Amino acid sequence: MDLFSVTLQASLHDGVDKLKQQLLTGLIHELHMADGKGAPLVDIHMKSRESIGCSGILPQFRLQEHGPAIFEAAAGIIAEFVISELEPLLLSSIIRKKYSSNPTIESSVIEKYCHDLLFGSEWDGLGKRFHDADRARRKSKIADELHQYLQMDTGLNLKGFLTFRMASYRSELAEIVEYAMDEYVLDKQYQEFISLLKYFVQLQETKIPLVHLLHKGGHDFVMYNESFKLIDPKPQGDRIVAEMLETEMNIEDMVISSLISASPKHINIHTRLPEMGVIRTIETIFDGRVTVCVGCSACSRSLDELIQP
Repeated sequence: MDLFSVTLQASLHDGVDKLKQQLLTGLIHELHMADGKGAPLVDIHMKSRESIGCSGILPQFRLQEHGPAIFEAAAGIIAEFVISELEPLLLSSIIRKKYSSNPTIESSVIEKYCHDLLFGSEWDGLGKRFHDADRARRKSKIADELHQYLQMDTGLNLKGFLTFRMASYRSELAEIVEYAMDEYVLDKQYQEFISLLKYFVQLQETKIPLVHLLHKGGHDFVMYNESFKLIDPKPQGDRIVAEMLETEMNIEDMVISSLISASPKHINIHTRLPEMGVIRTIETIFDGRVTVCVGCSACSRSLDELIQP
């Protein structure tokens, strides 16, 4: 008894084998679709190089009894395949179609931004939970549509299904590409701005020999001179640079403006978080002038006093 077939596009030969194995594992082993003697109730087989078939083995298979679990499980398995195997290809296709006429756009870079948006690294434990929940939402959305479809039609052309039955899902992916493009442009502008600041710093004459920058936490810093005397953090240097900083940079990064104004020959950053973004930015702008310390004898006590528990 034929239950359903799944057809993939010809270019996805490896995907066909992978989906067949996932269906085999999920429908027979995980659902325990076997009779009392251990014989399987369903058969997963290749109908062609691009098509996988699922059929019930008679007489032990009974559609009314076993069918609902089969269709629901198959929908979930195929939805997982779409998310893990086809979603990156769909994003890549959207990017190529949208920006193929713009030679300055690197598709692979935009794809990475999309990947980071969908599967980005964990931050403060919240990021991973958010991304996992969003992935589960997309998978559930696809699985629900697949479940309805498989109960009405035995032939599933996955490309056609995603194109015509999942227009809202493809629209969502297109929005992700748009957002990734915006992030790419903003990051590119920011990096160009950082390069401009770096160039300005290289041309600038040094005013003081050393600045100690104590990191209290977050974006809170305290500046001292070589004698560990407090330096007024307010920028007092070139107004053009100050205005550029106020326009282009976040208020939490204004410590960079203060450092440019002080124009030190060398900067010692004392921190417990050496990988923090603003610290890496300072290292980039003041190339070769920065030493990052995570607990020298001169500063460890000061850091312990400044950092709030």
